[in-house]
Amino acid sequence: MADEKLAKLREAVTGLGQISDKEKSGFISLVSRYLSGNEEQIEWGKIHTPTDEVVVPYDTLAAPPEDLAATKALLDKLAVLKLNGGLGTTMGCTGPKSVIEVRNGFTFLDLIVVQIESLNKKYGSNVPLLLMNSFNTHDDTLKIVEKYANSNIQIHTFNQSQYPRVVADEFLPWPSKGKTDKDGWYPPGHGDIFPSLMNSGKLDLLLSQGKEYVFIANSDNLGAIVDMKILNHLIHKQNEYCMEVTPKTLADVKGGTLISYEGRVQLLEIAQVPDAHVNEFKSIEKFKIFNTNNLWVSLKAIKRLVEADALKMEIIPNPKEVEGVKVLQLETAAGAAIRFFDHAIGMNVPRSRFLPVKATSDLQLVQSDLYTLVDGFVTRNAARTNPSNPSIELGPEFKKVGCFLGRFKSIPSIVELESLKVSGDVWFGSGIVLKGKVTITAKPGVKLEIPDGKVIENKDINGPEDL
Repeated sequence: MADEKLAKLREAVTGLGQISDKEKSGFISLVSRYLSGNEEQIEWGKIHTPTDEVVVPYDTLAAPPEDLAATKALLDKLAVLKLNGGLGTTMGCTGPKSVIEVRNGFTFLDLIVVQIESLNKKYGSNVPLLLMNSFNTHDDTLKIVEKYANSNIQIHTFNQSQYPRVVADEFLPWPSKGKTDKDGWYPPGHGDIFPSLMNSGKLDLLLSQGKEYVFIANSDNLGAIVDMKILNHLIHKQNEYCMEVTPKTLADVKGGTLISYEGRVQLLEIAQVPDAHVNEFKSIEKFKIFNTNNLWVSLKAIKRLVEADALKMEIIPNPKEVEGVKVLQLETAAGAAIRFFDHAIGMNVPRSRFLPVKATSDLQLVQSDLYTLVDGFVTRNAARTNPSNPSIELGPEFKKVGCFLGRFKSIPSIVELESLKVSGDVWFGSGIVLKGKVTITAKPGVKLEIPDGKVIENKDINGPEDL
């Protein structure tokens, strides 16, 4: 039955003119692995906690060389690659997420460019920036990067693969059934980065320029900056792959973690965990670290493994319903590739290297006095003594960036805040200070305005009388 399905699908895919032969064969390969049902199951009893040799504590790293020439020599072996395939739709924006304004009029992309520019300027190095787009973000990104034409930084863009969504009940590609617009297709997850880097010709270009490592990170992680200590370590130890992990908090219990399994380091995602062990997986006692998706990978190793077709990462089935049609997307994650590389390690880094902006509550954190912006780097305010950030929950009225910005005359001071919960039609004046645990709830149909200069500490506010 599976063979029959695959044969029909293969025939239908052959007729799709919108994608390359390499994309077609990559897609067929993914589907045939999925249909074979041969995905290895994790045996829970074989899981071991990695040692410090496997997950290296950041504070044990040697200091990088201090002189300019030695630093330049290290940086000249590096390329930076940002995953730029995501749209800002969840935050109510159109176009690539990386062009949402983060702070002081700077977008994610502006900050990334400024950071690499200042590195290149300081050390006379030539660190290029690569943006992996999806077909959703490609055209917009090409227009956006024109504004950096005069910067001292080479910017390369390339597209990740475009695969057809599969109509679930017939198991045929949706575009072959007449769905030819964008909704008929999907980008197959960031695990696709390795073949796409190769197929685009960018991998060979980087190798010809003497680059040895690529630092890969999500474009919305403001903490993912080039780190000389990590780069120095990898080059000296000849590690082919390094995944940055950081200690779990209760907010990160679903994040993938690193394990030692049958003598190799491996990423364990919640989807791979047997139901009986899910609570154990979520425990921050046993699995203390999670994947930040900041990855450092040897370019030569990528070439070797892609050419050998050796990167068989776990398949993540992603069923969706689009326009009333049940479709299936098969995806892979870049972190899962760790087990195929030699001398692969994790690096237990400070939490400051993980500062993603996934929602407007994250935007409130980075726009507040909790952070400052210098040379494109977002730095935490030393005045905050608590190592973890305040937890912020904003109601649906604040979900879209435009609505969020409209409801604050200025972002409140939150250096001494523990938690904030806001629900209902709430509006903030300027110069407000929030401390401790604060809950603000507007009753249905009531507009609740917090006046300018108000200091609120450890309070539940349900109406103007509580102010």
